[in-house]
Amino acid sequence: MSLALRLLSGLVLGALTLVPTLQSASAQSSWPSRPVRLILPLGAGSGVDVTARLMGERLSKIWNQPVVVENRPGGDSIIAMTTVINANDDHMLLMTPASSFTAHPYLHDSLPYKFSDLKPIARVSNTIVVVAVPAELGANSIKDLIEKVKAQPGKLNWATATGANDLMFLGWLKAAGLNMVKVPYKNTVDAVSDLAQNRIQAYVAAYAIVRPRVQEGKVKIIALSNTKRAASLPDVPTSAEQNAPELTLDGLVGLFGPKTMSDAVRDKIAADVITVMKEPDVVARLTPGGQTVSPGSPKEFADEINSQRETVAKIGDGLGVKKAAE
Repeated sequence: MSLALRLLSGLVLGALTLVPTLQSASAQSSWPSRPVRLILPLGAGSGVDVTARLMGERLSKIWNQPVVVENRPGGDSIIAMTTVINANDDHMLLMTPASSFTAHPYLHDSLPYKFSDLKPIARVSNTIVVVAVPAELGANSIKDLIEKVKAQPGKLNWATATGANDLMFLGWLKAAGLNMVKVPYKNTVDAVSDLAQNRIQAYVAAYAIVRPRVQEGKVKIIALSNTKRAASLPDVPTSAEQNAPELTLDGLVGLFGPKTMSDAVRDKIAADVITVMKEPDVVARLTPGGQTVSPGSPKEFADEINSQRETVAKIGDGLGVKKAAE
């Protein structure tokens, strides 16, 4: 090959090598080109909702586009998930606790989606999840709750905010030999009123949901389901500390996009989320309401989701639940 041809060949190869880099830079610089929608499976006032609205406000300033939060509760979070999956639009994101879907294969005979239809973007926070009871029940600990349930088998009611917490609570009931009745809610935020009025006697949900009723003296928190105590509730022990390790599941929250989202756009969103969630005033505003702010990369988020799925699988297997095809 002549020197001229070798030089020409080198220039062509070099140009081709630059194409992916230029495409990536172009995708990052052009996104978003229109308003971004955050779809939530939980109602207004939930821990995820409070976080999404503050985060969206900050992201809109970086992106120079509105960030609109849309609450789509119901259907065990499947409504919100399929809304994002079916739209297949990288300007529509799902913000959800991982616990809203990690138990789906154990709670449904079949699923209208595959987990691979969603692309993990970024970890946002770890919601403080509490075990709450009506103040008038007179229970101050997990031990007290067990005694109340054993005294009235099959007569006390329970509810949780997400599917994985449903499975977790069922696992605890089985391990403790207890009989309680589950009360389903389309919008789990509505359960708080029933809890305060002693119509349900145990509720597992984000601290943000029950906090107003706790402050009114109508609801009492007896445990955390998180693996560690929370800075905002230092005197509340974890379930594991009270010999109820079955009631342990962290409130991992993050962002997802459609599987067709480019890695460049995913990485841009993740970097911006991490930036705004580390702002001191954001941390200061969210911590008292029950969020442990802990933004993380796509890989960190994906790894934690897989870990939670393994935990939930063990619970499902322990309950003898047949897993639906994914």
